[in-house]
Amino acid sequence: MLDVHRLSLLRELSIRGTISEVAAAMSYSPSSVSQQLSILEREAGVVLLRKSGRRLQLTPQAVLLVDHATELLDCLERAEAALAASSVTVTGTVRLAVFQTAALALIPQALQLLRERHAKVRIEMVQHEPETALHETWARDFDLVVAEQYPGHAAPHYAGLDRQLLTGDAIRLALPPVDGAAADFSAVSGLDAASELPWVMEPSGSASRHWAEQACRQAGFEPDVRFETADLQAHVRLVESGNAVAFLPDLVWVGREPHARLLGLEGDPRRTIFTAIRASSARHPAVRAIRSALEETARDLASFW
Repeated sequence: MLDVHRLSLLRELSIRGTISEVAAAMSYSPSSVSQQLSILEREAGVVLLRKSGRRLQLTPQAVLLVDHATELLDCLERAEAALAASSVTVTGTVRLAVFQTAALALIPQALQLLRERHAKVRIEMVQHEPETALHETWARDFDLVVAEQYPGHAAPHYAGLDRQLLTGDAIRLALPPVDGAAADFSAVSGLDAASELPWVMEPSGSASRHWAEQACRQAGFEPDVRFETADLQAHVRLVESGNAVAFLPDLVWVGREPHARLLGLEGDPRRTIFTAIRASSARHPAVRAIRSALEETARDLASFW
């Protein structure tokens, strides 16, 4: 009989691409991973891996086994969820991936709700970019991800991930406050008038950066991006201090009074925020508990905007 653990290593190789990356993800040595895959090949009685340059390429038989390994892991996860659901007390560890503004605006209250209702649930949170976090949740590095997508830029879809809308927020043009701002900032009454101003944006390649550049181009100009950072709190500080303008979603203002001038944009663009879990873990009480706490928090914050 084929060993499930070795099958999972083969699946990891199909996802990660190299033995060293599988070893790092699984906390093994590369030699141990190679040894286990060699044993699996002998058990299967067929060639599973071929060298392609410096990488290993999966044979068609290996791809077939990966598909079955995924089904087996899903089945085991469903069994674990059913077992956990049979208990009176909600327990377990949930590995959570979240982007920055959600970590600041949503997570603290959600954790408080969870602590009050299910004190034995342990949450382990990592801040991650949504595109990466979705892939890693599908790969089983995380159990739940809070992700975002900008208008016209759908986040990647992965088979077996269950998505649920959490909330949405408006994206606005953020300008320094009129008091103390330079004249060129104070005179701006719409996006087209910000063509000559310094901008702060997220790094190139991100969905938010692509959306922001397209919004400026549709308004008839190429933005002068002088400051680049993924930290939206840095965006806020640069705007409020009179050094830049930015596109900022409403969620960044939760918990603080904006000291910036916020202008609506044509078409009222909105960012979508959603959660995603593996469908095979959907019945796990701990996963359901944190998802429910996030949904309740989002409803409470909806009045903010």
